[in-house]
Amino acid sequence: MSLHDDAVLVLKAYEGQDEQRQVYLDHLATHPDGMWKACADGHITASAMVIDPSRERVLLTLHKKLRMWLQMGGHCEPGDATLAAAALREGTEESGIAGLTLLPGGPVRLDRHLTPCAWHLDVQYAALAPPGALEAISDESLDLRWFPYDEVRSVADDSVVRLLEATRARLAT
Repeated sequence: MSLHDDAVLVLKAYEGQDEQRQVYLDHLATHPDGMWKACADGHITASAMVIDPSRERVLLTLHKKLRMWLQMGGHCEPGDATLAAAALREGTEESGIAGLTLLPGGPVRLDRHLTPCAWHLDVQYAALAPPGALEAISDESLDLRWFPYDEVRSVADDSVVRLLEATRARLAT
C-alpha cells in the first residue's frame, strides 16, 4: 500500500473535524502527489506532540525557520510506509528521543496552515517519551524545551494549544 493510500484510510477512519477531514480527502483525490513537498497546492504533513513519561509536560521545538514553538513534525518522505510512521520519524528526529510510542487511536487532530513553502495539511499524532528520555536539539531547531501544560499557551500559537487539548483528552480516555 502506498503512503497516499494509507493517508486516505487514516483520514476516512478519523472521527471528528468532518469539514477539515473532507478538505484533506478532497486534496488527496485531486492531487496524486499531495503527500509530497513538491505539490505546490499544498501537501499532507505529519507531526507528533511529545509528552513526558509523567504526562505533565510536552516537548516543543523552537523552529529554526519559523521561529515559533511547535510540536515535532514535517514533510513526509518516500521511506515512510504510513502517516503514523512519518509522525514517529519526525518526532524522533526533531526531539532526539529514541523509543517514542504513539498514543493509540490514530491522529488526535488535523490542522491546516499556510507555511512559506505551501499549505500544510497536518495530521497530528501524540507520542509518549519513555522513562529516562533525553532530548537532543536537531539541525531544524534553535531550542528544545519541556513545558508544563499550563505554560504552553504563553509560548505557542493556538494550533499548538488545540493540539495539546486534544492530546490531553486522548490521554484521559
